[in-house]
Amino acid sequence: MAALPVLAATLLAACGSSDSGGASTDTAQPVPGGRLKIAFWSDFQGCVDPNQVYWIETRSIDRNFADSLTDQDPRTGEIVPWLATSWTVSPDAREYTFSLRKGVTFSDGTVFDATAVKTALDGVRDLGAKSTLGLTYLAGYESSTVVDPQTVKVNFRVPNAAFLQATSTTTLAILSPATYKETVEARCAGKVVGSGQFVLDSYTAAKEIKLSRRAGYAWPSQLVKNRGEAYLDGIDVSYIAEDSVRVGSLTTGTIDIAWPRLPITSADQEVIKAANGTIETRSLPGISALIVPNVTKGGPLSDLKVRQALYKAIDLNSYASTVYWNGYPVVKGPYDSTTPYAADLSAKLGHDPSGAAALLDGAGWARGPDGYRYKDGKKLTLTYLITTSSPGEQLLQDQLKKSGIDLQLKVVTSAQLTQLTTAGEFDLAGTYLTRGDPSVLGSSIDRAVSKGFATTYTQDETTAAQVSKLFARGLNTIDPTQRAAAYKELQEYLIDQGVVFPIYDRVQVTGLSNKVHGFAWTSESFLRANDIWLSK
Repeated sequence: MAALPVLAATLLAACGSSDSGGASTDTAQPVPGGRLKIAFWSDFQGCVDPNQVYWIETRSIDRNFADSLTDQDPRTGEIVPWLATSWTVSPDAREYTFSLRKGVTFSDGTVFDATAVKTALDGVRDLGAKSTLGLTYLAGYESSTVVDPQTVKVNFRVPNAAFLQATSTTTLAILSPATYKETVEARCAGKVVGSGQFVLDSYTAAKEIKLSRRAGYAWPSQLVKNRGEAYLDGIDVSYIAEDSVRVGSLTTGTIDIAWPRLPITSADQEVIKAANGTIETRSLPGISALIVPNVTKGGPLSDLKVRQALYKAIDLNSYASTVYWNGYPVVKGPYDSTTPYAADLSAKLGHDPSGAAALLDGAGWARGPDGYRYKDGKKLTLTYLITTSSPGEQLLQDQLKKSGIDLQLKVVTSAQLTQLTTAGEFDLAGTYLTRGDPSVLGSSIDRAVSKGFATTYTQDETTAAQVSKLFARGLNTIDPTQRAAAYKELQEYLIDQGVVFPIYDRVQVTGLSNKVHGFAWTSESFLRANDIWLSK
C-alpha cells in the first residue's frame, strides 16, 4: 500500500472537473420515491447476465442489482471493501483470501457466504467463452476453497495480479447459487438473482429492463453515501437509437437520463442545458479507441518507418476538437485517461507532417504528381475496415492524404468484419475494451492471452515475445510501483514499435434532467444509483 499515492496521483490528474467520481456531491435533502427512466442507444448483445455480458450499457444496469466482493474508487483506483471486508494476497499473486461480510442476503433470501462465492467463481469459469471478459479476469484460475462460512481462498495456477480489481467488476459479481443452476440462455434472458440495492424484475432484449427497490438493503460499498435502501422506487430502461429522438425525450421529460454510446454532441449538450438539464462526463477506463495494423502480409505496414510515419501524420488534437468539441480530452496513449497506470505519451504521438515526410522518404515512398506516395509503381494505399463511415474516419482519411497516404475506408457488416479480420484481409482495424486495470490491453494484443486478429497480425515474433513479457511482468507482482514500471515500459514499447495507434479517448457523456440528483459514476464509468433521487 505504500506505493498507492503513485496510482492515486495518476488518476486524479486524469479526472476532469465534470467527473463526479464515486460519491454524490449533491447537498440537497433526498426525497424517496419515483422511477428513474433511462434511455440507452442499443442492446446489441441481448443478454443481462452480469457474468456473461460485455456490453457496457447492460453492465451499467447490472451494477445496480448485482454486488461484488470489492469496489474500485473512481478517483484513485484503490480497491475497497464491499461484500468482502478485507483480504490478503500472496506475494506471487496466486492466492487471495477474502473475509466476508455477515448479514448479506440475495433477493431470493439465500444467505451470502463463502460457498456462494465459490459457486459464483466456479460458475464464471465454467462459462468458458460464454464469458468473454471472465476468461481474462479469471486467467489461471484453479479453485476456490471454503475455509469457513465467512472466509474463502481463491487459488491460481499462475500469477494474476489483476484479479483483485476483477473482483470489483460486474463480470465477477456474486449471484445467488440458484442462478448457476439455470441454463446460460435462461440467465441471459433474465433468470439471475443478485444481492444488490435493486431487484431485476424483467428483461426483454432490445426493448426494456425493469428494476425495483430491494427492501432491507443495507450493505453498499464504502464508496456510497446512502447506507440503506435506494431512494428510487425503481429504474426503467428503454432503447432509443436516434440521438435526436433521445435528446428530445429528455428535454420533454419523457426520460430522466439520455445515455448514448458516442458522446452527446456539443450542439445537443446546449439543447439539454437550455432545458435546465445537466451534462455528466467521464472517460471510460481501459483501452482507448485504437487502430491496429496488419504487419504480416508484406504490405506497407510491415515497414516500421511507415507505421511510425502514421503517428506523425495523424493530428490527434484536431481529431478531438473537430469530431467532438474544443476541450474534449486528447488521447495520450493506448489507455484511456482514467485507467490505472496510464502513461502520458503525447510526445510520441505529436502531429509532425515534416517528420512523417522524412520517414516515408526514407522508406522509399516518393510523392507522385497526384500528391500520393508511390514505391515501385505502387500507391501507398491502406485499407481500414469499419462498420460505419463517420466524420472521424473521414477526417483521418483527409489527414493521411496530406502526407501522401491513401486511406481506403471499407465499410463492412459486423459479420464481414469478423471474417475479414480473422483472415487477415486488412491493413488497419479498430479495437477497444473497458476495464479499470491495464491488464485489459492484453486481452487484445498479448499472444499469450488472445488469438484474435489484434494479436495474430499486429506484431512480428520478436515484438510479440517482448509484449507478452511485459504483460507478464505486470501480472506477476502486486507491488504498485513495479506494476507501474512494467506498464509504462509496455506502453512506450507499443508506440515505438507501431503496434497500436491511439485515436481518441472514449468518454461517456450523459444528459440528465433537472429532476435527477445524486448521480455518480463507478470506476468503470457505469451508473451507481444508490444515491440518486428525483425531485417532485
